[in-house]
Amino acid sequence: MASDQVVSTATNLFRELSERDTTLPDLLRQIASEAHTVIRLSALSSEKEPHSTIAALFVKRDLAVWGHAGDSRMYWCRAGRVMRRTVDHTVASQLTAEGRHAEAEIAAQHYKNVLFSALGIRSELKVDVDGTQDLRVGDAFLLASDGLWAYFEDAEIAALLERLSPRDASQEMVKLARERAEGRGDNLSLAIVKLDAPLDIPKIEIPELGDS
Repeated sequence: MASDQVVSTATNLFRELSERDTTLPDLLRQIASEAHTVIRLSALSSEKEPHSTIAALFVKRDLAVWGHAGDSRMYWCRAGRVMRRTVDHTVASQLTAEGRHAEAEIAAQHYKNVLFSALGIRSELKVDVDGTQDLRVGDAFLLASDGLWAYFEDAEIAALLERLSPRDASQEMVKLARERAEGRGDNLSLAIVKLDAPLDIPKIEIPELGDS
């Protein structure tokens, strides 16, 4: 229910984009905020605690903007290497960022999926937004849940995105994740965007009209 609400909110707000005076980073934050609010209201009415992570990406000409909350990730890859990826909102990641590496290792083993930010949580929502205007032909983006990225090193993801088409890379990653999970994996979702060169549009010669 929670993830469906995220998709529905994103779809509705994106359709209204042309009518809104807003930037893409603000739109990403609005999508997360509105979905978070609806999920919290659903939790109150259903007496359940639904949650969802989010990873969202906009690509517009030479601009890419992405945002996330939770441990679903966005990877930006170029020429077989990861240019940038999101940092998980997990206890382990937070401890690592604070330089508490020994505690982070323990947290990764015992509290791997404990999030300090996600849509629908009771505490304050944290949404990280970033972007780039340095896009090139061949750049690829992967958005994935932890049921996929947990079974890959960054270098392997970048190599697959460089070597394969988005469809083939998706199929290969799903297959490998299932094999490596050995039946113990989490939910698995992914989307891949790869930038191709623009198609050459043939020039149409229009004959000049003579005097009649």
